[in-house]
Amino acid sequence: MEDMAGDETSFYSKAEVYWRDVSPTVDGMLGGYGRISNIDINGSKAFLHKFLGDGAGQTGRGVALDCGAGIGRISKRLLLPLFGTVDLVDVTQEFLDKARTYLEEDGQRVGHFFCSGLQDFVPESGRYDVIWIQWVIGHLTDDHLVEFLRRCQGALRPNGLILIKDNMAYEGVVPDEVDSSVCRELPMVRSLASRAGLRIVHEEQQLDFPKEIYQVHTLALR
Repeated sequence: MEDMAGDETSFYSKAEVYWRDVSPTVDGMLGGYGRISNIDINGSKAFLHKFLGDGAGQTGRGVALDCGAGIGRISKRLLLPLFGTVDLVDVTQEFLDKARTYLEEDGQRVGHFFCSGLQDFVPESGRYDVIWIQWVIGHLTDDHLVEFLRRCQGALRPNGLILIKDNMAYEGVVPDEVDSSVCRELPMVRSLASRAGLRIVHEEQQLDFPKEIYQVHTLALR
């Protein structure tokens, strides 16, 4: 993977350039697959509800972090309805600017809009019940992903959860020259999470996505 990333600086800068040209819409966020948004959100909601509640060991509903948030598609439909406060982090300022209007009244419950690549982002220690990382880990090198997940672990509240939802390659690592990212196979993602000192609490494959796109898996980590 590190070799595939090639020169680290250009790996990140090419991605920034790519996203700057993407339309700040749901369809833009989903690479032209805006029609899968409802299926995606409903699958995520069902997954997340397994952990939320007031019982022993359940995850709180205070503050969530949306990583690679874009215009706030996931914040609007998944996180803001479930959590009191949501922070958004994205590398593209235009997307965050759009999120302020896209989130409408619920946007008043956004704590922070952070403009940063995840390789540089340091979440506040002990702030979050849930850190949601969707369709963005392919923009991090292996080492940066491990380091970011370690920082996320330190940012969790008691019983907090890190959730990764992303495309998984059928084998190995598949580079995407267009948006300067990679798609890793599931065993590799599990291994990187383990390197970060996290254990997988639950894992599921998202069903009912179009056949022609990658399989998508969600991992809950602590």
